[in-house]
Amino acid sequence: MRADLLLFRLRLAKSRALAQARIAEGHMRLNGQRLLARDRAVAVGDVLTLPLGPSVQVVQIVSLPERRGPPAEARSCYRVLDAGGSFAIAES
Repeated sequence: MRADLLLFRLRLAKSRALAQARIAEGHMRLNGQRLLARDRAVAVGDVLTLPLGPSVQVVQIVSLPERRGPPAEARSCYRVLDAGGSFAIAES
């Protein structure tokens, strides 16, 4: 599944256009490598690292969503590996 579509369906971006813009910024990583192409394929088992506010969230893809469903359905498709507590991007 395309990275931008996955971010949108997992509710990690409010729109697909916003997901594409966030990917283009170059701050996300897929399996430890910088994610620059919005059409890059993401599969089950891949690890996404993405900035959320002043911290970083690391998630592993458990299943690929068929649609953009309710938040509980979206959360069931990934597992949080680091909730952002230990990887601060910037100090306040």
